[in-house]
Amino acid sequence: MSASSYWMESAPPAAARPPLEGDLAADVVVVGAGVAGLCTARELARAGREVVVLEADRIAAGVTGHTTGKLTSLHGLCYERLRAGRGEAAASAYAEAQEDALRQVLRFCGERGVDAEIEHRPAYTYTLDEARAGTVRAEAAAAAGAGLRATAVTGTDLPYPVAAAVRVEDQVQFHPRRFLLALADDLVALGGRLHEGTRVTGLREGADCRLALEGGGTVHARDVVLATHFPLRCHTTLLIRLSVRRELVVAAPVAERHAPYGMYLTDEHGTRSVRTAPLGEGRRLLIVAGEPFTPGAGRVTGRYERLEAWARARLPGFAEAPRVRRWSAQDVHTTDGLPCVGHEHPDTQHVYVATGFGGWGLGNGVAAGRLLAAHLTGGPRPPWTELFDPRRRLPTRELPEVVRRQAGVARSYASGLRTGRRCTHMGCELGFDEAEQTWECPCHGSRFASDGTLLQGPATRSLGG
Repeated sequence: MSASSYWMESAPPAAARPPLEGDLAADVVVVGAGVAGLCTARELARAGREVVVLEADRIAAGVTGHTTGKLTSLHGLCYERLRAGRGEAAASAYAEAQEDALRQVLRFCGERGVDAEIEHRPAYTYTLDEARAGTVRAEAAAAAGAGLRATAVTGTDLPYPVAAAVRVEDQVQFHPRRFLLALADDLVALGGRLHEGTRVTGLREGADCRLALEGGGTVHARDVVLATHFPLRCHTTLLIRLSVRRELVVAAPVAERHAPYGMYLTDEHGTRSVRTAPLGEGRRLLIVAGEPFTPGAGRVTGRYERLEAWARARLPGFAEAPRVRRWSAQDVHTTDGLPCVGHEHPDTQHVYVATGFGGWGLGNGVAAGRLLAAHLTGGPRPPWTELFDPRRRLPTRELPEVVRRQAGVARSYASGLRTGRRCTHMGCELGFDEAEQTWECPCHGSRFASDGTLLQGPATRSLGG
């Protein structure tokens, strides 16, 4: 990922978390030190479990360090879809997961005195198309029915008119890396262990789970949580549900008077997300995200240019900014739009996953931590347990999308056989991102530097390694 993420550069220096050398044993091993992994580990440490977190790179250096930093229960137009497809109880459970996550973050930061730049703002999902205004109003009604403080409005503080919008009150925008670094410190204070620069290359499940490390070490655990974005190990029943999408971000300092107050999202124009962050001295950082695409699809420079041109045309102050910052993020999506948190597959007893957050990993990651801790400690299960279960039934209506995605995977695999530039995960053909000079896998999202060095899994080996 791009090294120019504002969150990565503006956070205070992190405490050193040395790589693990040699062998180790623990009650629970959590693989991945993003929001889901750290929240899970902290909950387990609070419950008295001996927990170790293994991170291949740095804390919050992956998706969490490159997000837009929105902590909101309004996720596009999801509530009417949930209500229609799974019923009102499912929509309410999803809303409760998000609101509970928001409360947990506020409680933690308040109790620990964490300066995570928390700002309470309304969140909006809007349309510019009068023909879609009814759809947006239906979403507002479904979100309100699910328990959110949601209303349908036509007025916003955007510098251009909208046809309709859903507004949800008292949501949060914050600095995600500051939050995660504080979580890591608290985890260690509770007795947990955290090792950066420690890549897991293999997993064997059993009464004594064994994780193989790059370099030859072995870690033993009763239970394992895979919180690695796309799981290191993925059973077919889960694999067919998942797909990967990249999204771009441009950000520029603007005068306070040009900064929208709320957080905004539309799926129009190739998706556009807008928020701001405090810079001080009467300025704010205006953050715009969008242009989703499949990894390896190429033409990334042109996508950045489209996103930046939209921001310059629509948002006063952006065009006059002396510097535009660029970075990108990658998310795992599911065919039904719901996260997969729980047992990896129907037959597993000791391996758990947290994946499929679909661009909403901050709230869903915190919710995943509470859910996985309940699984592993035998505590009360939250209301969203069954909704997020990776073993949930695949509805018939999802089958066409599953078939379409798997056909794309098959084509990419066949192309990789011909070209020789193949991902070390499952052999799919890689595409080149000319903006970041990386090789990317369209099937499952592994990324490699231009020289073949592994940057991001689920692959565990560099090209040629």
